[in-house]
Amino acid sequence: MAPDQLKELFDGQEETALRWRTSSAAERVARIKRLLAAIRGCREELLQAAAADFNRPAAEVRLTELVSVTHEAKLAIRKTASWMRPRHRAPTLVGFGTSAAVRPEPRGRSLLISPWNYPYSLSFGPLISALAAGCPVVLKPSEITPHHSRAISRIVREVFPPEEVVVVEGDATVAEALCELPFDHIFFTGSTAIGKRVMASAARNLSSVTLELGGKSPVVVDSSADLDQAAKVIMAAKFINNGQTCIAPDHLYVEESVREVFIERCLSWLRQTYGHTAEQQKASPNLARVVSERHTARLAALLEEAIGAGATVLAGGTVDREAHFIAPTLLANVPSNVAMMREEIFGPILPIIGYTSLETVIAGILAAPKPLALYVWTRRAAVADRVVSATSSGGACINHCLIQFAHGNVPFGGVNASGVGSAHGPWGFAAFSHERAVITSRIMIADKLLPPYTRLKQRLIGWLER
Repeated sequence: MAPDQLKELFDGQEETALRWRTSSAAERVARIKRLLAAIRGCREELLQAAAADFNRPAAEVRLTELVSVTHEAKLAIRKTASWMRPRHRAPTLVGFGTSAAVRPEPRGRSLLISPWNYPYSLSFGPLISALAAGCPVVLKPSEITPHHSRAISRIVREVFPPEEVVVVEGDATVAEALCELPFDHIFFTGSTAIGKRVMASAARNLSSVTLELGGKSPVVVDSSADLDQAAKVIMAAKFINNGQTCIAPDHLYVEESVREVFIERCLSWLRQTYGHTAEQQKASPNLARVVSERHTARLAALLEEAIGAGATVLAGGTVDREAHFIAPTLLANVPSNVAMMREEIFGPILPIIGYTSLETVIAGILAAPKPLALYVWTRRAAVADRVVSATSSGGACINHCLIQFAHGNVPFGGVNASGVGSAHGPWGFAAFSHERAVITSRIMIADKLLPPYTRLKQRLIGWLER
């Protein structure tokens, strides 16, 4: 789509943005209900699109995407009215004689740029937040998953006219052109590298941003952990969506005294879940594919470099580029200077690192950019508290993985390199809202402190100062 056409779509939402500023909770909720009904009505089409783009199992799509979208919508339907209410604040001493309130108001025209790995939850989830906040939206899904994008576009066209919500398909140049427009808010989900470019574009228009990025999310397993449970949950969290999850475990620290036992539990789970051989795994109905040939080649290069530098293959290692297949792979003895130990892996490869000192693990986490997620498996509260307190991450789980995305009553987002701002529930509503302070004077006393500054006024100022 040409830049002038994008500008026309953007301009076409100006009147809607002004009109929606005074929209009622009932009107906003009605829009969300219509969207949810359309999503449910197109369920089979959505599942078929996921299978067509990268062989995602239907149950996995339902669990990780459709469930989260449904819960996000239902929460917004229940809570939008309360989120919209002004929050009254008591006056301070200086503000004596006034009443104060914080009124959430829509930021206005918003741009959503969603990724390819979870197209439904990461498109419809922020869209629901924007609708709850009263913002019209231009939605740009990823061109890498065209079947997903077409399904999303059809649902939006069914529910909204383009002056309210419109889907724009196209490649990265379209996203770049959209980012040049003076949107009131930009919500981007994707890589840290692209997030920096989005933020730079937004800065030119002073657009506010929410950036959901990624990072090398570490997992720590100490000797007290429930090894069976840890192995099962960590393996599932890593290999769901074939490792193409922004909060997936990226590398795993295991205390040396239980490392061999833990690895065997992991291998057992992989064999039971996906099969004993690469051919069985390739035929597994539970394993998605790598999304494209380019992404497969990138992961294959990471794997080849690590093995060439001395890494030990504990499981997997098989690559079929034409089929976009990489077997679920566990590695040991991965040198710290190879690319997969510096870059987010974002695929079905998991380095396992033994440790004897927890402080060494903490130092390694602190030496890297702040990740989107941190996972600690331990029965020792002091260990969990030490790791969480000494480090920083967008979110953290103790004896669990991935659950922070599905939990509707906590914010989801990154910190610094892993993101800016938060989403989900009231935090998603807040992302698309401006908190406006409105102060009403009831009793005017400030004029007693205005110039000229007599001796009495100076004494009053001194009293306030103290």
